[in-house]
Amino acid sequence: MKKIILREMKKKQSGTIAAVKVTGDLGRRIREMGLVPGTEITVTGRAPLYDPVSLRVMGFNLTLRNSEADFIEVEVAN
Repeated sequence: MKKIILREMKKKQSGTIAAVKVTGDLGRRIREMGLVPGTEITVTGRAPLYDPVSLRVMGFNLTLRNSEADFIEVEVAN
């Protein structure tokens, strides 16, 4: 398994969150959305300019800005 940041994931790629590398209000907000280590995610789409990114997490859809996705490290299959 290799680790990449969420921004680098491609459409339809899946992985497991390895770490959320931000603290404070943004870190708390990301964790409150269910993006915690061990959570499975799948990238379901991207806007035409690649920002934001749409995710499938725990049975629901979630959209994140790339500035938020930069703080999420994901383990993906090689």
